Amino acid sequence: MPVLKRLQWSVDIAAPASQVYQMLVGPESYKEWTSAFGEGLYFEGSWQKGQRIRFLTPDGHGVISEIAENRPNEFISIRHLGYIDDDGVEDTSSEAIRAWAPAYENYTFTTTPQGTKLTVDQDITDDFESMPEAWPKALGKLKALCENRAQ
Repeated sequence: MPVLKRLQWSVDIAAPASQVYQMLVGPESYKEWTSAFGEGLYFEGSWQKGQRIRFLTPDGHGVISEIAENRPNEFISIRHLGYIDDDGVEDTSSEAIRAWAPAYENYTFTTTPQGTKLTVDQDITDDFESMPEAWPKALGKLKALCENRAQ
C-alpha cells in the first residue's frame, strides 16, 4: 500500500505576490513553468474554491483534482482525487486510488522585503520519485517568468 509523504520546496521571487499568483495559475504561464515536469502540461477547469480541475498531459491523461482552498495572493490548496486514463475516464474510487487519495498540493505566498517567498507542500507516494528533482526546476522557471516580467 502506498505511503504518502509530504515534501516541501520554496523559492524567493523578486516580484509581488499578486504577480507570482497570476503566473502560477495563468493558462499560458502554467504551461511554461510546469514544463519541468513534462512538455505540454496544461489544466482544464477553474481555480475557484470547490471547483474541479484536471491537470493533463498532451495525450489527455493526468490527475482529477478539486480546489480545496484559494485565497488569491496568499494560499492555494489542491486536493488530488484520482487519475484520468488515456481514454479520458476518471478513476476516483478504485482500490489503487483509495490507497493514496486524497493527496494535497499546497502553495503558500509570503510577502518578503524582496518580494514573495513561495512555499510548495506536496503529498507524494514513492511512485513519483521524479517530483523531488523536478520541483526545484519548476520553481526556477516560475521565478524567471515572474522576475523577467517584473522588470
